[in-house]
Amino acid sequence: MTPSTFAILIPAYNEALTITSVIDSALAITPNVLVVNDASQDNTAELVRQTPALLLEHEHNRGKASALLTGFAKATELGMECVITLDGDGQHDPQQIPQLLAAFAQSPQNMVIAARLQNRENAPKARLVANKIADFWVSWAASSPIADSQSGFRLYPIDLIRNLKTNAVNPSGFVFESEVLIDASAAGFGFTFVPIASCYPEERRASHFRPGFDITQITLMVAGKLLRKGLNLPGLVKSLTKRPHIAQSDA
Repeated sequence: MTPSTFAILIPAYNEALTITSVIDSALAITPNVLVVNDASQDNTAELVRQTPALLLEHEHNRGKASALLTGFAKATELGMECVITLDGDGQHDPQQIPQLLAAFAQSPQNMVIAARLQNRENAPKARLVANKIADFWVSWAASSPIADSQSGFRLYPIDLIRNLKTNAVNPSGFVFESEVLIDASAAGFGFTFVPIASCYPEERRASHFRPGFDITQITLMVAGKLLRKGLNLPGLVKSLTKRPHIAQSDA
């Protein structure tokens, strides 16, 4: 896959501390870098304008879910084959993107997730516990084991984006990104997980993740889907007995 055939999408809200370095690293991978400024209150937008990245702006803060959908629509318009999402706070390493692309080349019908499976002790304990709880519920509803349901470092095949039925009614990116996994599985897409290390740079802004609130929101969303499927007990069995598709380290 050539650099012109995929886009890197960075949703951004108050990312002035890190956005320039994230964009510079992304531009080293592809010229197609899309930044959705979700009405930041700092100078994020000004900093993006000083780079070759394409800036998309929300007039009012609409949440990460809406920012992702805005970026997806633009990438589809540009004719991209897939979209790779990065958080703007510097916790994702764009140099690992070739691993995601290699995994996608091997399984083009799979969504590829950079899963924080290495050095997980680096994660804040409350967040680690919350992520494990989310993984259990999302895996159940998706009828497939999900190694890191809360990772925002992902590769979305454009076919998945075109068929995406998940909307941004709940502005929480954590709910949206969890629901996407469930809907992707229902649409027949599989998952490939690329192991990466947990990284929480000290200079980044405070995480938008609120363990108690966001896990409650995710659980409510999943519960609704499970109830509509009669609890989907076969899915629970599959999520507990199947092995996740982990990409080889030399992929």
